Parts: sequence; structure tokens; C-alpha cells
Amino acid sequence: MSNNDGMNYAPKGKSEKVVQDGEFKVGIVGLDHGHIYGMSNGLKEAGAQLTAVYDEDSEKVEAFIQEHPEVKKADSESSVLNDADIQMVAGAKIPSQRGDLGLRVLDAGKHYFTDKTPFTTKEQLDRARKKVDETGLRWFVYYSERLHVESAVYAGDLIKSGEIGDVVQVLGTGPHRSNIASRPEWFWQREHYGGILCDIASHQVEQFLFYAGADDAKVIHSKVGNYAHKDYPEFEDFGDATLTADNGASNYFRVDWLTPDGLGTWGDGRTIILGTKGYIELRKYVDIAKSAEEDHVYVVNDKEERYENVSGQIGYPFFGEMILDCLNQTEKAMTQSHIFKAAELALDSQEQALKIN
Repeated sequence: MSNNDGMNYAPKGKSEKVVQDGEFKVGIVGLDHGHIYGMSNGLKEAGAQLTAVYDEDSEKVEAFIQEHPEVKKADSESSVLNDADIQMVAGAKIPSQRGDLGLRVLDAGKHYFTDKTPFTTKEQLDRARKKVDETGLRWFVYYSERLHVESAVYAGDLIKSGEIGDVVQVLGTGPHRSNIASRPEWFWQREHYGGILCDIASHQVEQFLFYAGADDAKVIHSKVGNYAHKDYPEFEDFGDATLTADNGASNYFRVDWLTPDGLGTWGDGRTIILGTKGYIELRKYVDIAKSAEEDHVYVVNDKEERYENVSGQIGYPFFGEMILDCLNQTEKAMTQSHIFKAAELALDSQEQALKIN
């Protein structure tokens, strides 16, 4: 796992299998984004068996098999989709291609697990919603900044247990390091990555809806800019937005590609959740100048103020819950409406954004 580059950040946790060996088989299609490694780790730790991998780039395939030697190289995408033993296809294609892959996956009778951002246009989202309704299959999204971060998982548990009362506001920051030299060409092209709010802000929107317990929200204001990457005119390295939820909670987030080289990790991601009886602060990946460890949690409520480091203590329950949802036709891991609403609001914030430079 690389801490220097969020694109290759692939957490590993303890194995908590929810199925027997061979009970849930997954094929991999699309290795354009390094998040596929984190997705694969989570699936395997929950008991899934990765059986086949396909990408047009043979070097990417060989690198993946080196990490997961039990996986066989597939000759084509269709050979994965037509494999009757495979129940789910996971992929991290170029963002603009993720929606169409999902349609093909569901048409083949399989569940789909894609990296964020799942869509770059509203049309892609609309087609996905219709396909899910048509097939009854699931379309999961790897919103990793909550699902694959132990402090973020723990915050949800604290809120559920009433530690801070009802959620009033969620503040989120999602800084990333751009690592110009290592980025593929599509990374800089608006048509393919969708814009900064469509892309990395999808994490922030999903977290807000989850922590606030909201079913819907409205984008009040958003803006985007390009401050430090002028050689890439289609790129945006700054974005922020304000949202209000249907239950009265509010949200502000800022995302950027401006992490300085002096920081020991790819981004100083933080979340502050204000409740009626207290607040929680998460310092997800580092506590700058104090600790290089991850998963710092600060809690203040009517009883106390406390600090906890929860790295290695909480785990990542989403992956097991997702597998069981597929097998049992339940919605414990994440409802389909929540998944698509987070994507919709990220697209709304991008479409409405004021360009500030």
C-alpha cells in the first residue's frame, strides 16, 4: 500500500469471512485506477474468491496477478461476463467508462462493484437506475473514504449510539496529492474524470448523507478552480460546496489536489461532525507533526472529551455486508437509493459550480 499517492492507497484489514470458500466468486474488469487493489483486498478479507481478471493493458494484468496470484488472466471482458460461476464483477475503469461497464455486467446477470466516481454524467446515472430496476441486481460503489477508513466507520457507530445527539452539520476536507508524473492522460481530461466535485467530492457527499441519516439533500452553492495546474486547462484542483439535507442537517466540504510534498501521506483528510450534544473530529490519515498513524478520533460530548486511535481495531464491515446483500437480497451494507443519491448530488454540485478562475 502506498501512502504517497491516493490512487494506489489500498488498505488491508483483518480477515472476517462471511462466506465459505468458493461461495461468492468475483471477476475483475478494468484496472485503470489503483483503487481496484483496495476493493480486492476488502472482498477477499470478507471471504470472496477472485477468479479472473481482464484489462486491455497486459502489464496492469500481470501486476494485479502478482499481488493476487490465485486469479487467472481472462482473454476478454466477455469471458468474465459470461462465466456462470461469477456472481459479481468489480472494476475501476476510467470514470467515464464505469457506467457502461455496469450496464453490461447487469445484463450478464451479475452484481457490479465499481470505484467512485461511478458516473460522469446524469445520463449514465439514469441508465444505471433503470437497469437496476429492470434486473433487480445491485450496483455498489467504493466510497472508500468512509467504507475503508476505520475512524470513519467508528464515527458512524458513535453517532448511532447517541454519543453526540442528532447530527446538525458535517464538515469535510478531502485534500489529495496530484503526483503529476505518475498520472495517466485521462486523469487530466474533463470528459473522462468528470470534474473535481463529480470525482473526489463524491466521497464527501456520501459521508454527509450517511452521518446525517438523510435520504436526500440539495446543493446550495458550489465552486471550482484551477490554481496550480495551469498546464492542464481541463483540470480542477480546488472545489467546495454547501448542501442542506431533507432532515435539516447541513454540509460544507472542500476537496483539492494541492497536498504539499512535505506531508508524509497523500492527504490530510478530516471530518468534523457536529451534533446537538457534542461533536466528533476525525483525522483519518495522519495527525500532522504529531503522529504518522492513521485513524485519530476526537470526541467531545456532555460527559467528557477524549481521544482514541482506532487503527486496527474496527475493521471494514462493508465488504462482508455487501456480499451478504448480494446473496440474501438485503440492503444492510448500503441501500441502492443512497448509492445513487450520493452520485447524483456530486453531479449536481459539479453542474452548478461557479468557476472562480
